Amino acid sequence: MTFQNSSNASLPFTLIDLTHTLLPEIPSWNGTCGFHSEIKLDYEDCSTDVKFRVQQLKLHAGVGTHMDAPAHCIKGGLTIDEIPLMELAAPSIVIDVSTKAHETYQVTPSDILSFENKFGALPPHAFVMIYTGWDRFWKDPEKYRNNLIFPSVSGEVAQLLLDRDIRGLGIDTMSPDCPQNGFPVHQLLLGNGKYIVENIKNSQKMPPQGGYSLALPIKTQGGTEAPMRLVGFLFKKEVSTAIEKMNKLFYDKERESKLIRASKMVRKNSMTINSEFSKIDDDPES
Repeated sequence: MTFQNSSNASLPFTLIDLTHTLLPEIPSWNGTCGFHSEIKLDYEDCSTDVKFRVQQLKLHAGVGTHMDAPAHCIKGGLTIDEIPLMELAAPSIVIDVSTKAHETYQVTPSDILSFENKFGALPPHAFVMIYTGWDRFWKDPEKYRNNLIFPSVSGEVAQLLLDRDIRGLGIDTMSPDCPQNGFPVHQLLLGNGKYIVENIKNSQKMPPQGGYSLALPIKTQGGTEAPMRLVGFLFKKEVSTAIEKMNKLFYDKERESKLIRASKMVRKNSMTINSEFSKIDDDPES
């Protein structure tokens, strides 16, 4: 849902909550999510003048909308607390396959290429969300889990996204991999230092491109997974225009820098070649 408060008009963006609320009965990989909230001290039992309610939470790390860090399946990979903060903020891309995503549907490279044909190449360092429409079953845990059969992503897509230098991949199902496929997406993405976000909500409320995301997992030391708050940012038109200009300037500067380096390399190689030809001209036996 869109975040609303009295000061929202003064913000240069609209916020989209991409996170499911944690409840004991939500869907989970093992059938029971392990989430439990217990009141340890309630208002009427509090002895201080100001009354407090104190709670204790118990939960599995991979519950609800959550992040998989590289260490989730890569020994020695980055843990949740080691992922740089800047990696958690990214331009967002939403690829909508909901019109064809049946329970055994697997996103293919053609889905990504079709998106690029329509909207342009994926920007570098993007957080790519796959919208399958499966989150419509979230309130029916048995159907959502579906014996671990749900729309997923192919290993070929994972490799294609790596080639596009994404920061992370998100999906509105329990996983971008179905267990029977051998977890190629986890192996490829996490093995290359990327992160995965599972059980996303409301990704259809984000535009295909032009938005931004902020992924904030609970920062647990050594964590391989963590529940999180995932937020989408839709900047207002004037701010978006300024950001586009800044991005264009950045990429133009980067391109200019590459051209300068290439030019220097050409000049250097040219000097080397000329030097070798001079040696030939000076050789009395030539």
